[in-house]
Amino acid sequence: MTVFHFFNCAILTFGPHAVYYSATPLSEYDTLGTSVKAALVYLGTALVKLVCLATFLKVSETDNFDPYQELLKALIGFIDVAGLYFALTQLTHRNISQNHKFQAVGLGWAFADSVLHRLAPLWVGARGLEFTWDYLLQGLEANANLVLSISLAALGSLMWLRKNKPKTLIPIIYACAGIVATMPSITSYLRRGLGWQFPKVVGFELFTSLVMAFISWQLFSACQRPSA
Repeated sequence: MTVFHFFNCAILTFGPHAVYYSATPLSEYDTLGTSVKAALVYLGTALVKLVCLATFLKVSETDNFDPYQELLKALIGFIDVAGLYFALTQLTHRNISQNHKFQAVGLGWAFADSVLHRLAPLWVGARGLEFTWDYLLQGLEANANLVLSISLAALGSLMWLRKNKPKTLIPIIYACAGIVATMPSITSYLRRGLGWQFPKVVGFELFTSLVMAFISWQLFSACQRPSA
C-alpha cells in the first residue's frame, strides 16, 4: 500500500511533464535536448542560489516572517531570471521556433525543479506507514510550478527574443514576469506571515498559475500579430 501511494504521488508530481512533452508539438520537433540543457542550467542556477542563501541569510530559530530576510530571498530568487535568460538566449538550440523554444526551456526548468525539491521528500515520506495528503498536495504544487515556469519562459521570450512587440505591452510583460519570479516569496509570506495552511497555499498557487498562464498566452498572441 505504501509503495502504491508513493507511485501515485510520483506520477502526480512528474507525470504532467511527460504528458506535456508528448501531447504537444515538442515531441514532434524533438526538443528533448533543449529541455535537458535547460534542466542543467537550472541545476547550476540552483547551486549559485544555494551559495548566496548560505552566505547572506541568517539561520532563524523561529518560523516567524522576517521582512528583511524575505526581501533578500526575493532578490536572490531573481538569479532564476538570469539563468532563464541564459537558457533562452545563450544555449545552442535546434532550428525550432520561438514558440517551441520557450516551452521546451520552461518544461526542462520545471522538471529539474521538481526533481531537486520533491523527489527526495517523496522517496522518504510517501513510503511511510501513515497516509498523508501532504505529498499529493506537493504533486499539485509541482503542476502549478510547471505552468508558472512555462509562463515565465514565455514572458522571458517576449522580453529578450521578440524585438517588434507593441510598446504598450512592455510594462505589462515586465510586471507579469516580476510577479511570477517572486512567487516563492509571495507563498512564503502567505504561509509564515498570514499563517495559511499548506492546502490553501497550494490552491492559491494553482489559481495564480492558471491566471498567469492565460495572461502570458494573451500577451504572446498579441505580440505575434502583425503591427498595423
